[in-house]
Amino acid sequence: MRADPRLSINQATIKHADLATALKATADAGVQSIGLWREPVNEVGLDTATKMLADSGLRFSTHCRGGFFTLPAGPERDAALDDNRRAIEETAVLAAAGAAGSTAVLVLVAGGLPEGSRDLIGARERVRDAIGALAGDAKAAGVTLAIEPLHPMYASDRAVISTLGQALDVAADFDATVVGAAVDTFHIWWDPQVLDQIARAGREGRIATYQVCDWKTPLAADVLLSRHYPGDGVIDFGSLTRAVIETGYDRDIEVELFNADIWADDPARVVARTAASFGEAISPHLR
Repeated sequence: MRADPRLSINQATIKHADLATALKATADAGVQSIGLWREPVNEVGLDTATKMLADSGLRFSTHCRGGFFTLPAGPERDAALDDNRRAIEETAVLAAAGAAGSTAVLVLVAGGLPEGSRDLIGARERVRDAIGALAGDAKAAGVTLAIEPLHPMYASDRAVISTLGQALDVAADFDATVVGAAVDTFHIWWDPQVLDQIARAGREGRIATYQVCDWKTPLAADVLLSRHYPGDGVIDFGSLTRAVIETGYDRDIEVELFNADIWADDPARVVARTAASFGEAISPHLR
């Protein structure tokens, strides 16, 4: 089966592959796009990573990740903002190196509650403030900051932004070309308002990336590692994908899998299975 031209392999899906292996496995499978993570890029250095991406012929769909904005004022928060500025620069450089159709999108994970804190409202406001501090840098670089809401089970330790509606409420303070949202099926499938919020995101021009993977219970002991190939769980990809496409979204669609068994598999086999599952679960709803 030929890979769907809209498919992008998020590098987390083959987490233990180095950058060279990830690029080769993706291209060899006939997949046309890849989303990169900062750690493998930084292992080889941005200049080398940029050349490797350009030589691969692949589009660049997103850079993961920035964020972690919930710390109170002080040196650690300042350092986090500076690191996000570096991530913005990386995103712009890599997007320019990717094949035609690449997008300069930096995915943001908001961050959880600071240690010892129960102030969820305050943490969310600090996310808004941090994005405000970075919006000018993103605009100057031509980068879109994509706020990714995470499932509520991650609210304490990873992301105090739990719904697409909350992400859009934060993004509303900024130009849509500068701040948008990441729509990830794993995190938002359960939300009774999700179809309305996808439509809202479309009206506001804020869907920066669409990411797909499946939910299946029981969850792994480490709930972070509970993502499955599309079609292996309970998510209704038809309704979600059609809702996203109906907004006019025409960019790449990433598969992002956090799963220890998948990570232990051969990267080439994982990419091939990802392409096949995407073709069965997602592609029929793109037409």
